[in-house]
This record gives sequence, structure tokens and C-alpha cells, in this order.
Amino acid sequence: MKNTYPALQKQIPKIISKHVYGNLYKINLSLLTDLQFLTKMVVESARLGNLHIVELATKKFSDVNGIPGGVSIIAILEESHIALHTWPESGYATLDIYSCGQESDPEASFKYIVSELDPKKQKVWYADRSNK
Repeated sequence: MKNTYPALQKQIPKIISKHVYGNLYKINLSLLTDLQFLTKMVVESARLGNLHIVELATKKFSDVNGIPGGVSIIAILEESHIALHTWPESGYATLDIYSCGQESDPEASFKYIVSELDPKKQKVWYADRSNK
């Protein structure tokens, strides 16, 4: 593929991109439905990981047939994003933290959220998504 920006060819900076994501199992139902608790937790995790929130979107889903609805929280960061989604009916949550920048620590953010949710089981993946 031809570079459409030849003037930038020699100036392309290295992008440091770190991605931590996982599945969290067997979490207390009351935690997975508490929008206020989960929102504060995501905000604090960003602070601990040196991530800077520029916008926060939250959604508490309606109960269905007496089953409490889950929560989705998306934090748009200067460095990229944090996404948390919960399924209380399954005691399950997914967490995705992606950041660009040498000073950020998405793993610290991830570990903080895991410590707060206290899942009995988890699967975690790490990806280096840097450009060089």
C-alpha cells in the first residue's frame, strides 16, 4: 500500500498500545447491577492506571421477568477506552482496557476492577498493539 502522506514518512512516531481484556465469572449479583458502584469503580480504575476520561457513557438495562438487568459502561479516554459489560443473570462480566501511551498502565486499572468485583474465576489476555 502506497503511503499517502510522504511528508510524514520520516516522522511517524512509535505508538505504544497496550490492551488488557478478560472475562470475569461468578461475581456477586448485587455488584453487577449497581450502576453507581460500577461507574465509580471505572473512574477510579482510570485514575490508578494514569488514564484520562474525556467522556463516560453508562446504561443500566431494564429487568426482564424479574431478572435484574445488566450494566454497560464505556469510558472514552484520551488514551483509548475502558469497556465494562455485566450479565447479572450469569454472574458474569467482560472488561476491556486499551491504552496508547508510555505513561499509562491499563494492567493496574484492570487489576483494580478485578479486586473490586472479586470474581471466583477469570480469564485474562494481554496484547501489544504497538505499531513497531
